[in-house]
Amino acid sequence: MLTLGFPVVGVTDLARATGFWTSALDLVASTEWESDTWRTLDHADGSGHALGLMHSESPPEPRPRLHLDLFTATAAEQQAEVARLLTLGATKPDWDLYPADPDFVVLADPDGNVFCVVDLSRAPSG
Repeated sequence: MLTLGFPVVGVTDLARATGFWTSALDLVASTEWESDTWRTLDHADGSGHALGLMHSESPPEPRPRLHLDLFTATAAEQQAEVARLLTLGATKPDWDLYPADPDFVVLADPDGNVFCVVDLSRAPSG
């Protein structure tokens, strides 16, 4: 029987990506499955694996078919989290696919992998 594991993000700099994602999502780097090309990030409360980081030489996709959605409960929380993530090294990529009144903000991690910060009080996106 198959079960769904956790998302894996390709990155060029494992140390930088580990620093960003552990700070962004309050995760901790695990020593399980750790290598020169892999890091497993766990939930800080010990509830299990949350994210995998895999060394990749390929560039990030500007419009990936799969991406991470990070949830907030309110518009104010969304604004605060976007500001916090920008101070951690995220950037705002040029994104011309926003709907008229988006409930999400598109950001990119320090490697250029895009992800969304979604205000659940206004979801789903149109």
